[in-house]
Amino acid sequence: MTSRECVIVTGASSGIGAATARVLADSGYDVIACARRIDRLNALASENSAITAHHLDITDQKSVDQLVSDLADRKVSVLVNCAGGAFDASSVLDSDPAVWTKTYDLNVVGTVRMVKAFTPAMQKHGHGHIVIISSTAGHTAYENGGSYVAAKHAETSLARTLRLELNGLPIRVTEIAPGMVMTEEFSKIRFGDADRAAKVYEGVDAPLMAEDVAEAIRWSVTLPEHFNVDSLVIRPVAQAANHKVHRTK
Repeated sequence: MTSRECVIVTGASSGIGAATARVLADSGYDVIACARRIDRLNALASENSAITAHHLDITDQKSVDQLVSDLADRKVSVLVNCAGGAFDASSVLDSDPAVWTKTYDLNVVGTVRMVKAFTPAMQKHGHGHIVIISSTAGHTAYENGGSYVAAKHAETSLARTLRLELNGLPIRVTEIAPGMVMTEEFSKIRFGDADRAAKVYEGVDAPLMAEDVAEAIRWSVTLPEHFNVDSLVIRPVAQAANHKVHRTK
């Protein structure tokens, strides 16, 4: 990398995004940490001079356009799409279509906005790497997760489609699909209740942490440029499948 090349990490205000910004900065990358909560980003940036905070709402095209404008003099070599989330745990029949729309817009359309915004520059510069953080929910459906499962299946399909459409260009496309990851906010936002969120991980010996997923991301982007990780599914040992989790109590 030259000193002007940089990595964009979305969803960097917490969880996997924040952990990814830290590990990539520690690995020598110049990181643009993006999210809506600028106060959290500023705190993150204070940890390492290689991290720059930038407000971004990937559900707002104007916000994405502003990021493109602000980074006009930079070479974006890696785009890590961490922004996403789940907002319900309802059956399809009990679900709110508005939640489906919100989930799809954040996880899928927001990622599409970022890909459309920065892939042309990668094409121009002659190299790049697009990383999409999906989920094991994007590979196997489960009950009471329809909105999230559908969105993550779409993200998995997005990665596969991009890889076909960009074939012949020096741009890598990687999907990282984590299983059970214990972060500070994911389950709390999904269930709206700290106690219900805690039960997701109850009795699980060593669930994955945000730092574990960040390490998988770091490994995939630091491989030689001819080496592409198409899809990497990662789970804690206690989780054999989405529906099969060993609990000690």
